Amino acid sequence: MTAALDLAISDSAFDASMRTGLAAVEERLRAAVQQTDRLADAASRHLVEAGGKRVRPMLTLLAAHLGDAQRPEVLDAAVVVELTHLATLYHDDVMDSAPLRRGAPSAHEVWGNTVAILTGDLLFARASAIVAELGPEAVRIQSSTFERLCLGQLHETMGPGPDEDPVDHYLTVLADKTGSLIATSGRFGAMFAGCGPDVVDVLVRYGERVGVAFQLADDVIDLASGGAESGKTPGTDLREGVPTLPVLLLRGAAADGDGAAREVARLLDGDLSDDGRLAEVVAALGVHPVMDAARAAAAQWASDAVDALHPLPEGPAKAALRDFAEALVVRSR
Repeated sequence: MTAALDLAISDSAFDASMRTGLAAVEERLRAAVQQTDRLADAASRHLVEAGGKRVRPMLTLLAAHLGDAQRPEVLDAAVVVELTHLATLYHDDVMDSAPLRRGAPSAHEVWGNTVAILTGDLLFARASAIVAELGPEAVRIQSSTFERLCLGQLHETMGPGPDEDPVDHYLTVLADKTGSLIATSGRFGAMFAGCGPDVVDVLVRYGERVGVAFQLADDVIDLASGGAESGKTPGTDLREGVPTLPVLLLRGAAADGDGAAREVARLLDGDLSDDGRLAEVVAALGVHPVMDAARAAAAQWASDAVDALHPLPEGPAKAALRDFAEALVVRSR
């Protein structure tokens, strides 16, 4: 199966169904972001046309194969979760001053902050219109997810309290900012495929853990891939002072007397506005042992996600969900 993640789906019918479903989601996404206003249309299509991993709709479709994946509501739900994700990216890039997204200039670099923020709002509106057709329970779940997305961003912005462990705080942020929507993606897939509450609950637990693993892997990729995998300028989070697990682990090592960590921390606390200096810090951090520790943390969260699948019966869908979790972490190696 050639898609955002390389999943080894051996069941040919399942593989064909996933390919067809992802192609349909892509078509519906492009239709959903169309606007009659020329500026709004161009800005709304910007990130959709830049591509992306489509992790969330993929999980919706995978989870739906635990039930009746052909129900039309499944595709609608897959579009909702990706639209919601895309909307958050417009906002995140403004807050992080990220110059690139998915290898293309960020929307705020092209049209300015105001247009980028309003475009994100437009996509949230489109997602809300679609989810409203899926019923009151879907609206309630989407609302709760959106609340957690906002709280995660708020808590990341404010940072940990004086008595709060920075790593614990960060993991809580990831659970809200990333885990919540990925969990909803799996939940919607199982729910709209007609699965029972027990199966839906498994997908929620799985999705929460997969979401944290996914973001932890991205933390490593941002520093180790040269930007090819993430589509972002390497070290953007460092420049903006956004905490990531490698940085938090490094500062912890520095506080414990690690001389090499102290030297890298000194560089981190310097002026990173110069591209050359930023590249130097990215390189120094990239070879420090904290990177291996961050990879191990991502792998552990993915393993915990796979463990959550235990109550499900063996079959192609469970195997694909297992591969999905593992593929998210393999990207960071």
